[in-house]
Amino acid sequence: MAEPPPRVRTFHARNGRVTQRSATTLDRLWPHFGLDVGEGVVDLAGVFGTRTPVVLELGFGKGEATVAAASRDRLTPVLAVDVHAPGVLALMRQCERGSLNHVKVVHGDGVALLSEAIEADCLAGMRAYFPDPWPKTRHHKRRLIRPDLVALAASRIRPGGFLHAATDWPHYAQQMLAVLTAEPLLGNDHPGFAPRPLERPLTRYEERGIAAGRAIYDLQFRRV
Repeated sequence: MAEPPPRVRTFHARNGRVTQRSATTLDRLWPHFGLDVGEGVVDLAGVFGTRTPVVLELGFGKGEATVAAASRDRLTPVLAVDVHAPGVLALMRQCERGSLNHVKVVHGDGVALLSEAIEADCLAGMRAYFPDPWPKTRHHKRRLIRPDLVALAASRIRPGGFLHAATDWPHYAQQMLAVLTAEPLLGNDHPGFAPRPLERPLTRYEERGIAAGRAIYDLQFRRV
């Protein structure tokens, strides 16, 4: 089993403003869609009421891609984690509207969740769409797709499961490809970058990148 990596923050601490009305909505929706993670490994089968392997989403922004994927596949449980409260609320509101009861939301650090609460070889797959690129060289150690975190993530995915990432930063894309290729527990589904999967929903962030003329890079790897 991969050792938990040193705790290096991989996210900006942008909590955003949550109004009293939003806080009330958050309190109402949390028992249905929220998941409080304490000490020890989470009993995913108990949480979701099924032994079907779970897909983990690391960082979901406002939740559009999560909702689109969960609406298309209502049989696969989804555990979505993000640190930003407004995004957590936005996702839970969409889950309520779409009756997406197979989605659970964690408000917290995805790296801590992987390190402390997810057991080895249990996930059906993992998605990391447009993680923070940390463009300054001195901040590259904070990137989500780096050797120690990829080794940890790969150890949590069951054999045959997937790891799907996407970015619109060329330098980060090249680093992602190199790091994922170097991980012995992962194999690339494509020679290099993957064609954009038709099933991957378009995110607002991606739309802005396309409008700005930036290329989109997808990477699809599989646990061996």
